[in-house]
Amino acid sequence: MTVPKKKAQMSVYLDPDVMKALSAYAARREQPMSLIAEAAIASFLSPDADERREAAVAKRLDQIDRRIARLERDVGISVETMALFIRFWLTTTPPLPEPAAKAARAQAGARYDNFVAALGRRLSQGPKLRQEIPEDVQESEST
Repeated sequence: MTVPKKKAQMSVYLDPDVMKALSAYAARREQPMSLIAEAAIASFLSPDADERREAAVAKRLDQIDRRIARLERDVGISVETMALFIRFWLTTTPPLPEPAAKAARAQAGARYDNFVAALGRRLSQGPKLRQEIPEDVQESEST
């Protein structure tokens, strides 16, 4: 029968913030602080620790890349929507005669406020325009 090896005791000085974080983590996990510290040191000294850190960084970079791609898509949709609306509006709206133009300018503030209110409702309640546009629009147009 083999006798289990006795663990060696070690004194470590920790920064108060690190100690507080260690205590909080140990309390959340309901584990002794020494067990968590031992696992952290073993992980740090492990030969594959660099590979695990690299994998974690790569995973985070992939998530950021996907978020940036979605953001780029959303901005592209916004720009194209605005350009299409402006082109449509300019081609379909005839200029007003001067007396009507004065009346329209007088109502512009109220109409703008109504527009902003409608936009606010649309943004808060949805659906968003980007959700109405399929992800594979370019693929379906090219076929």
